[in-house]
Amino acid sequence: MSSHDEVLATIRQQIDNEPDATGAMTIAVGTLKKAMTHYSWVGIYLLDGNELVLGPFEGKPSPHTHIPLGRGICGAAAAEKATIIVDDVNADPRYLACSVDTQSEIVVPILKGSDVLGEIDIDSDRRAAFGAADKKMLEAVAALLAERMTPTLSA
Repeated sequence: MSSHDEVLATIRQQIDNEPDATGAMTIAVGTLKKAMTHYSWVGIYLLDGNELVLGPFEGKPSPHTHIPLGRGICGAAAAEKATIIVDDVNADPRYLACSVDTQSEIVVPILKGSDVLGEIDIDSDRRAAFGAADKKMLEAVAALLAERMTPTLSA
């Protein structure tokens, strides 16, 4: 397993010359899934109106391609504009089951100012798999992605 700082540096370097938001998201998802062995499923949901729509992901296909704001852990993180870590998804009534193997989840909003653009959603087949280092790294990745998701204004 790579260190969180190394993974963040790799993602930063790989997307540094990637102006396209979808390309940057795809790079980030792939790098996270490959480098962090306890990340069983890695995906990005994009906010579209009042729902989250599944974008790039790596792992088993998810039955949840559209999630209303406020529903599930993903919808709660977007509505609260805050990272949510769930150590045992089976004990959290908000959890929307994607895989019977999932034990824990972290959801990190992608914010531009106070606006939610989307979120990084990661599941693990290990209980209590996510800690402060994961939160810090993923919030930094979300900030990098938000930069590319900001529309460029033309003169």
